[in-house]
Amino acid sequence: MSKPYHVAALFALAVTAPSWGEDADIVFTDGAVYTVDAHNSWAEAVAVKDKRIIFVGSSDDVSAYIGRDTKVVDLKGKMMMPGFQDVHIHPVSAGIKYNQCPLFDLKGIDAMVAKVRECDAKLPKGAWLQGGGFLLVNFAPSGLPDKKILDAVVPDRPAFFYSSDGHSMWVNSKALEVAGITADTPDPENGRIDRYPGSMEPSGSLQEDGGFALITKFEPPYQAADYAVGLNYSLKYLNSLGITAMQDADVDLNPGTVYSSLDTYRDFDARDALTMHVVASLWWEAGKPMAPQLARFDEARKAAYGKHLKANTVKIMQDGVVEVETAAMIEPYSDRPDGFRGDSFNTPEMLNDVVTELDKRGYQVHFHAIGDRAIRESLDAVEAAQKANGKRDARHHMSHIQIWDPADIPRMAALDVVANYQALWAVNDTYITELTLPHIGEERAKYLYPIASTLKAGGKLALGSDWSVSTPDPFDAIEVAVTRLDPHGADVPPLLADEAISLADAVRGYTMGSAYVNFLDQDTGSVEVGKLADLIVLDQNIFSVAPSEISETKVLLTLFEGKAVHGSLAALK
Repeated sequence: MSKPYHVAALFALAVTAPSWGEDADIVFTDGAVYTVDAHNSWAEAVAVKDKRIIFVGSSDDVSAYIGRDTKVVDLKGKMMMPGFQDVHIHPVSAGIKYNQCPLFDLKGIDAMVAKVRECDAKLPKGAWLQGGGFLLVNFAPSGLPDKKILDAVVPDRPAFFYSSDGHSMWVNSKALEVAGITADTPDPENGRIDRYPGSMEPSGSLQEDGGFALITKFEPPYQAADYAVGLNYSLKYLNSLGITAMQDADVDLNPGTVYSSLDTYRDFDARDALTMHVVASLWWEAGKPMAPQLARFDEARKAAYGKHLKANTVKIMQDGVVEVETAAMIEPYSDRPDGFRGDSFNTPEMLNDVVTELDKRGYQVHFHAIGDRAIRESLDAVEAAQKANGKRDARHHMSHIQIWDPADIPRMAALDVVANYQALWAVNDTYITELTLPHIGEERAKYLYPIASTLKAGGKLALGSDWSVSTPDPFDAIEVAVTRLDPHGADVPPLLADEAISLADAVRGYTMGSAYVNFLDQDTGSVEVGKLADLIVLDQNIFSVAPSEISETKVLLTLFEGKAVHGSLAALK
């Protein structure tokens, strides 16, 4: 295997290592080490001691760090790189759903019905049937599921399922009955009750948090064990994909209850069971009074500052999704003669006030913004905060950012807001062709996930998956970022091919770019002397294969602070 090392950078890496030649705990030799340092340097060897990297350079020079007890691993040309960091993910809720009744990736109504029937048969009498992951495209062209399908399988117990994107809920008649939802029930704030055409009868789908709350306030509450099972599942899975840090985009505090997902993270951290760095995005409740929420955030920030956990971020949802027309658009939806443009979850005035106060208190703000109006309102809020408080190293970031008004792309760099893209979605799949384009029209379709344009305008890039909405595998997303094509071979044209980015930029977005968002860039995100040994070894060099083969990459070893959390050192020998 050829090793495209940058010779000058390799020399610089070697001479910056400590000169005393202390014995390392682990030494890796003869590898293709992609450092993601400022020069995107390559090296051959890495030495690790006491959780940190003490040498990066050549295989010859690393011999000075090999002592009697040093574990020496010959990589035999395999690629090593820094661990990935996912800056928009839902691991606790994903793990819970995968351990309930998972409908993820099931194609077609028949496949979902079969799974629901299987789950129902395993439940005791009186239990609710819960799960998630159904694909909106299974109900194209409307994307709205029907209660009658569930009723035919589960007529006698409440049943509800979240969609894969987390913005819709599918319920049966029994759940509607328990919740008291009838034709006379008005749509809630920041939500919607879908109804049969020409009727007010609820059809079996609910939209956004406002709609979900009509059901979830009656469901049996999750217990500590449920949260723990969910997080355990997710940590193991994400470690297997090379992920060593994440920002949970939806951390609840559950005021008035005995347990929350933040409590779960604190418990895991206290017993050293977190196998990655975790940044908790505390959930802002749109439409609720500001003062009580700020008090809870301040308390949580102090309580959750631990070894591998911090909670200095607040997540604000500014809109929904295009597929069911809950995203906030500047101009009306193309198929809506009534001029409907979607609703902002926070009025611009409220958003400005909230962001300004959070920024003043030193919080990072993590925005959800999909429609061009939501993007603009979020940028306006950051601008208002900077005018009131002055600029600081806030690292506010905006996730999803699907449909842009081109005038707003340069504002990301001007306002130092990081573009947090879910690159996997930038493909011509049925979500785009059947559930997006009919709503937005030809002109706005020119500005779908403009990742390259964001970089060209000087914006900073970070990448995340939004799992369980879609796979958390970074290699799938990196391949899409580079090709704008389906990573698993669907015969469709690229989505806006000019918005593809280089492999180096995509890898940086999932490592140093995300580490920057997580305020972990001084300790992680690259393979450099002094940083934590959050390292992964791959079964192929992604810089040496065809772009269409990047998604086939497997992680052989994941080290978190020098400890194997996936695979083993012995297995590499």
